[in-house]
Amino acid sequence: MRLTCDVVVIGAGMAGAACALYASRAGLDVIVVDRGPVAGGTTGAGEGNLLVSDKEPGPELELALLSGRLWTGLAGEFGDRIEYEPKGGVVVAAEPEGLAALAGLAAGQRAAGVTAEHVDADQLHDLEPHLAAGLAGGMHYPQDAQVMPTLAAAHLLRASGARLSTGRTVTEVLRGAGGTVRGVRTDRGDIHAPAVVNAAGTWGGEVAALAGVRLPVLPRRGFVLVTEPLPRRVRHKVYAADYVADVASDSAALQTSPVVEGTAAGPVLIGASRERVGFDRSFSLPAVRALAAGAIRLFPFLSGVRAMRTYLGFRPYLPDHLPAIGPDPRAPGLFHACGHEGAGIGLATGTGQLLAQVLSGRAPELDLTPFRPERFGEESA
Repeated sequence: MRLTCDVVVIGAGMAGAACALYASRAGLDVIVVDRGPVAGGTTGAGEGNLLVSDKEPGPELELALLSGRLWTGLAGEFGDRIEYEPKGGVVVAAEPEGLAALAGLAAGQRAAGVTAEHVDADQLHDLEPHLAAGLAGGMHYPQDAQVMPTLAAAHLLRASGARLSTGRTVTEVLRGAGGTVRGVRTDRGDIHAPAVVNAAGTWGGEVAALAGVRLPVLPRRGFVLVTEPLPRRVRHKVYAADYVADVASDSAALQTSPVVEGTAAGPVLIGASRERVGFDRSFSLPAVRALAAGAIRLFPFLSGVRAMRTYLGFRPYLPDHLPAIGPDPRAPGLFHACGHEGAGIGLATGTGQLLAQVLSGRAPELDLTPFRPERFGEESA
């Protein structure tokens, strides 16, 4: 079967859904292809965080602020259907040195447009009554929010009006004279289009290779613990100050830092672990034990709460911790929207908007230079 359209999006996760939505709203005819179901990869294993609190000043924070504004608009459209919760975030420090580091980060974030409010030790319990005693203080970020990622991806795809083809594997990116992209070959026939968007998440490197270009995306495994349903006792997304350092780390070894948040449905979600072990899906008792211990240090009441299940996912990691967004000059007509690591849910809307602007011949509202896909040399393989 041969199809034609303006844009083929490879990947039906959150990034692909956002690319489809904004490209369609720019007047383009879009087909979304995925070898699995909607949100079957990293999106379905995520917590749905829309964060500015963990971003240092720079291009990723600018993208997060743009994305946050777009998420607010989408929340007005979809309301409770995507479980959008503007709950805010609280970052806590156990020691004065950690609090001083948080204050330094917050000062730079404020200059970029983030609302970051200092919280003294004796004020923490006004925000989170069940927090552990003895913490040095923290920062409150009212702009942090959350969605239910699988619902959000499904609703964005439905709203886009794009043709969706799941269970369909891309086997080749078709290229014509001069290397120009002209569509994709799949196990169910070709799709012809002048633009192909690589929104394949942790498989973004493999999709890039199908077009003959290199993108060093690696999977970074993480576990999440899910408790039994509870009355709302954790009001915000709450995490320890060392979480920011773990996000920015290049280490392949297991790292855990406590991240705790309640959900609209009742269970408490507990993260976060990071390790580079390829696509190994085996259970890691050390990782899960470390998550539980860290969560109890923040919220002692959790010691008496049952963990009902755990799940894992793979964050699409690039060596400089920035996603690849925009056109690939090595394969004209190929565009990338992947490598967002653990921030893909939050950054998807801005990514989709920026790509739609480029695809429709407009200037993107953010400078895409820091995200250019060809920025990696061979030494980063």
